Amino acid sequence: MKHLIFTTLLVSGLAGVMAPRAFAQQDTVVKDTVIKKKGKYTVRIGGGTLISKTSDSTETAKKGRFVGGITFTRVDLGFSRLIDNGSFNLSPNNEFLDYKGGKTSTFSFDVLQFGYRFNSNFKVYVAGGFDWTLIRLRDNITIQKNQPTLAYVNENIAFSKNRFSSSYVHIPLNFEFRTNESKKGKRFYFILGPEVSFLLNGKVKQISDERGKEKQYDNYHFQSVRYGGTFRLGYGGFGLFTKYYFNDMFNTPAQAGLKNMSFGVTFGLN
Repeated sequence: MKHLIFTTLLVSGLAGVMAPRAFAQQDTVVKDTVIKKKGKYTVRIGGGTLISKTSDSTETAKKGRFVGGITFTRVDLGFSRLIDNGSFNLSPNNEFLDYKGGKTSTFSFDVLQFGYRFNSNFKVYVAGGFDWTLIRLRDNITIQKNQPTLAYVNENIAFSKNRFSSSYVHIPLNFEFRTNESKKGKRFYFILGPEVSFLLNGKVKQISDERGKEKQYDNYHFQSVRYGGTFRLGYGGFGLFTKYYFNDMFNTPAQAGLKNMSFGVTFGLN
């Protein structure tokens, strides 16, 4: 866990340095020519500098180029929902996972990406980042660690916070479609694609007057490999997202058919 925290802080620090470029909607170009515009002039940087006057401010970047590098973008913040065999209502086997919808959330971001831009409107890329699902349990229970099944015990304690969470490293493959720039220099974005995630750990965090703050770590039978799909729609650096995971949330027979989805806002479409 300490290694994960150190790695996350190191990558986030590097990402912070690169963040202004990421949120400015610019690609890091590998061995290519980039077109920058200012007023009615086009400035070509790389392979010789050419300044020419144009009739409009349309970007005319070279087609077909590799893009990528360290970034800090596609920051997703929203809500998570459990779907029990197609229903938002939990079955008797899963009632102990009853949760507070307004406080059950998701948070994720990407720290690197590499792909190919075919033209100004279409790009395909692989990204990498981190993803958390945070379930705020309603009942005063404690999910048990190191058990053969997803087990719990009832507690005679009123928890002010009883959170059951998972963290993953995710690797999405995104197909990005974007419109031409508007007069304000912004675009509409449509991004969709599959993703695969690998479990880092599960966690139970509880706060009560009797015990204070407690944290327990285990895999808690979360799927070690999770796969799903993501869709984003945005304008400029702001948008909306939704994610749906195709395999079950847990690997236990009693939780068969229990899946996870999320939705919310996304920042830094790039």
